[in-house]
Order: sequence, then C-alpha cells, then structure tokens
Amino acid sequence: MSAEDNQTEQDPSAHTAVAPLDSLSASAPRFLVEIIAWVAAPWALAPCSVWLAVLADVLLIGLPTVFGMPGAKKQKNPVSIPARPAIALELLQPLAACVAAFAAWPPVVAALVVAVSLAACGLQLRRWRWMLTQANRLVTGSRHE
Repeated sequence: MSAEDNQTEQDPSAHTAVAPLDSLSASAPRFLVEIIAWVAAPWALAPCSVWLAVLADVLLIGLPTVFGMPGAKKQKNPVSIPARPAIALELLQPLAACVAAFAAWPPVVAALVVAVSLAACGLQLRRWRWMLTQANRLVTGSRHE
C-alpha cells in the first residue's frame, strides 16, 4: 500500500478532487496497456495504410486526453464527460491493444497482452465503481457517503 493510499485512509478528504482509488499501483498497469495500444495499433494498421496507423494513435492518445470524467484521474481533461462514457473510453485502450496485438504480433505475445490488459482492467474495477457512484450522486443530488 502506498503512502498516498495511507493518507487517503487516514483523511478521506485528502483527495476530494481526484479519485481516491487512482493509485500508482492501479494507474501504472493502465498506462502500460495504453503504451501497448499506441504501439500495437499502428503496427497492425501500417501495412494497410500509414494514414490509418497515424489516425489510430491520434484517436487512442487524443480522445482520453481531451475527454474524461472530472476527478477520475490525476490530470485534468478539457471536456468533461459522464462516468459511463469515460469508462467506455478507457476500455478502448485494452481493446485496441488486444485486437492489434493479435493482428500484428505472434500469438504468444498477443496472449501476454491480453493477460496484462485483463490485469489492468481488474485493477480499475474499484475506481470504475467509484466513478459510477460519483455519477449517481450527481444525478440523485445526495451527498451522503
């Protein structure tokens, strides 16, 4: 457990602006999967079209950079979106990583990408539940914890 997690447990108000569950141990595997997607998608698409390969990276990097749920990650997003589309947008990365890995690389490597993607998604479940809970609180207007 990181010092950041300990601080959140001791003082729940320590992370009012950021998801308390977006710790380094959960965000690092997510970032690894993002990097895999950024490499695998263009690699798989380049033989068909260099423009498609570039467009894949522009979308895989640009969409999550621009759109996001406020407080779900440490960085700020220019355009706020609700929890469900934010989660769907986050699932785009592991999906792209897995599909592109099978298209571009040997099956053994692609299987490793699937395993890493599943592990990263598993580590995001608590944060995604938190995001959905925050979205429900905004809709119902309740502030109880």
